[in-house]
Formats: sequence, structure tokens, C-alpha cells
Amino acid sequence: MKLFLSSYFSGVASLFPAFTNNACSGKKVVFIPTASIPEKVVFYVDADKKSLTKLGLAIDELDVSSAPYDEMASRISDADYIFVEGGNTFFLLQELKRSGADKLIIEHINKGKLYIGASAGSMVVSKNIEYVKYMDDPAAAPDLNGDFSALSVVDFYIVPHCANAPFKKAAEKILAAYSDKLDLRPISNNQAITFDDGNIEQIMVESKKKK
Repeated sequence: MKLFLSSYFSGVASLFPAFTNNACSGKKVVFIPTASIPEKVVFYVDADKKSLTKLGLAIDELDVSSAPYDEMASRISDADYIFVEGGNTFFLLQELKRSGADKLIIEHINKGKLYIGASAGSMVVSKNIEYVKYMDDPAAAPDLNGDFSALSVVDFYIVPHCANAPFKKAAEKILAAYSDKLDLRPISNNQAITFDDGNIEQIMVESKKKK
């Protein structure tokens, strides 16, 4: 399995080519923006798409909340990489489960297709997203009926946007409530967690020193 998990992809896009052994140009990425649908602030969606395009990737945007199953299956299969964008993690999980996209994504990850997560897209690969309640509103996903079991691709739990507004306090609440219960991996907007066949590494973009 290969995963590139971030808080804000644009903040760490410069680290992505090395993770792919510079296999970006000409590759197709299926881009799933579904988590952003209930959000009011969505600037990061366009920012991340621009970052992917700048890396030479061709974007196939796919909203799993509205696409027919056969179309989803075909487009996810045809892509070289899967990108799941940020937003409300509970709404994302609800729509992944409702559409069947969750099983499709898990299947392709297990086959070795590279998965890129940003914020909600990084948290949803854990076993359960209940811990995200301090950051996102579960009310956005009434159809989950309190079942927050997620994709269960990894055993750890990403805590995005640590030290970054406006989620700094929410991240601190998660760390205070769950540090002794879960294997939390806090990352800021200039950090990412990579998972490559069991090898987990935390990487970051070095800040430029002011002269």
C-alpha cells in the first residue's frame, strides 16, 4: 500500500514527486471533492487542483455523492492515483459508504494504487472517525446513524492542521481526549505522513528563512 496523507495538499505538494519517484507527469488522478460539499469555505479545493496540475497530473473530478456506481468503478479503476479532498469527514464517510465508493477505494489501495488524502481524506482511512467530532460536525452525516467505522486502511489516526488556524484548538482537543486511546499522528499544514508498504514516515516542507 502507498499513501500520502496531508492536512493541506498544496502546502506539501513539493514533497509529492519524490514519493512517486518522480512519476507525476502524464499520470491521471481521480479527484474526489465530496467532503467539501457541506462546507462554506472551500478555497483549498481549487488550490489543490492547481497544485496537482502544476505537478503534471491530469485531473478527473468525481463527486461520489452523485455519480452512478458503474461510472465510479470505471473512473477509479482508470486513474493512476486516487485523491480524496478535505471538508467534513463525517459527510465524506457517509457518501463513500452510501455510494459503495469506500469498497472500491479500499480494493484499489490494497492492489497498490497510490492514495492521496487531504484533511478529511487523510482521516477517513483510519478505523473509526469518532475522534474527529472535535473538528467536524457529525450532524452533517445523519445517515451514518452514529456508526463511525471508516475505511480501516491504517492503524493510526491523522490529526490535521495542528498549529494552524482555524483548527488549532480543535486539534488540541483531539490530542487531549484521545492521546492515551489511539495512535494519533498530528501534522501541520506543511507536514505529511507517508505509508509505503508498512514503512511510515513523517515529512515536512522546510520553512524559508527570512533574510
